[in-house]
This record gives sequence, structure tokens and C-alpha cells, in this order.
Amino acid sequence: MAARAAALLHGSWGPLRALGRPVAFRTPAADRRLLEPPPPSSSVCGLESFMKNCTLSDAPKKPLSSYLRFLMDHRPILKGQNPDLKNTEIIKKLAEAWRELPESQKKIYEEATRADFKEYKEEVAKYKAQLSPDQKKVLKEERRLKRARKDIIKKKRELTIFGKPKKPRSAYNIFISEHFKESRGISSQEMLKILNQEWKTMSLSRKQVYIQLAEDDKIRYTNEIKSWEEKMLEIGREDLVRFTKLKDALGKNFENLY
Repeated sequence: MAARAAALLHGSWGPLRALGRPVAFRTPAADRRLLEPPPPSSSVCGLESFMKNCTLSDAPKKPLSSYLRFLMDHRPILKGQNPDLKNTEIIKKLAEAWRELPESQKKIYEEATRADFKEYKEEVAKYKAQLSPDQKKVLKEERRLKRARKDIIKKKRELTIFGKPKKPRSAYNIFISEHFKESRGISSQEMLKILNQEWKTMSLSRKQVYIQLAEDDKIRYTNEIKSWEEKMLEIGREDLVRFTKLKDALGKNFENLY
């Protein structure tokens, strides 16, 4: 497994070579792409949340873009007027409002950003000047790690956009999914305990139904992932195929890369 993962890493994109050790975190400058309505994937949303709340060093942080300044000014107002709106809906409405904003009003935000960027560049120059050679190496490595994490987020988002087939479910997961909706008047945690106990004491003959469903789902996934990979190669997205194989090879250890 280790050799296979190493081979995949060697053939994968450059920034992943930087991954390999945990680091400290602080609040970063946001990225406009992360504020667009995310795809319907909890794992992607979780990674986006990670990137918005963490960064890799105490170097000066980039100032907010003009778009993000607009969001910060208007999001509280829109949220106050529409308390029931989901965050994704709020961001979508604000993105539309930004696109329709007159150039004269956009210019106010753009000028504020330019002024902050001028100050930011001066702070960066001062910060780098007081670093030792070893500290500069550490800073360079941290930036490589940050780029790699952003690349991972981008790749995971693209897997959803390009319709990567869902992995097959286990017999246990199929059983839980089938019965979890019956949890009326019971907390999710309590219902999960009940179903878990029921699964443990279930007869093999009854389990066999779910085992067979899981086997069928494996066949479904094998066929779908093969077709999907062929399609990705046809459109020149072999990088997504490599990314998927790397994730499969490393399993849970993939997320532990960072």
C-alpha cells in the first residue's frame, strides 16, 4: 500500500509533495472562490470551513478583496432582513448584487483594497527583512502547504462538479440508512445506538439481505467509476483520476496529510 501511494504521489500534482506534517493555524484572508455557493457535499463544505478559519504562519495577511468588503458590509443587513435564509442563499444573492452594482460604487471598494494592498506590501517587506535564512525556508514551506491544501479543496469540488460516482455503501450503512428515517420522537444519537445494537444481534439470514445489497452496490460503483475515469481521460482531466486513486490508496490517511 505504501509503495502504491508513493507512486501515485509521484505522478500527482506538485503541491502535494509539500504535505507531510501538522502545523499551527490562524485566521487568514478569505478567498472569493470559497464564498461562492458550494456543491452539495458535506466533506467539501468542511474543507472550505477549514480554509476560511486557518492559515499557516504569522506573516502579514493579504487584505480583503473589494468583493469581500462588499460582502462584509451587506451580509449582516441581508441576514437581518431575511433571518430564515440559508448561508448559501445569502451568498448567492450578494454575489448577484455585486455583479449588478454600478461601477461607481464598486470603485469605492476597489480603492480601499488598493490602499490596503500598498500597506500590505510594505509590511511583507519588513517582515521578510527580519527573518533568518532558516525562518525564510520555513515560511516558503508553509506557503507550499497552503497552496497544496487549496489544491485539495479545488480538486474535491471538481470531483462533485464532474459527477464522480459515490462510493459503495457497506451492508451496515445500508441498514442504517434504511431504518434511520423511522426515528420519530427520538434523538439521532439515541436512534443510532438502537440501530447499532439491533445490527449486532441480527441473525445472519436477515443480514444477508443487506450484504447482497452491498455487493450489488460494489458492482454499480465499479462500472460507474470505470466509465467516469474514461470520460475524464477523454476530456483531459487525468489529474482528477490521479487524485481519486490517491485518495483511495491512502484512505483515512489522506485527510491526515494536513
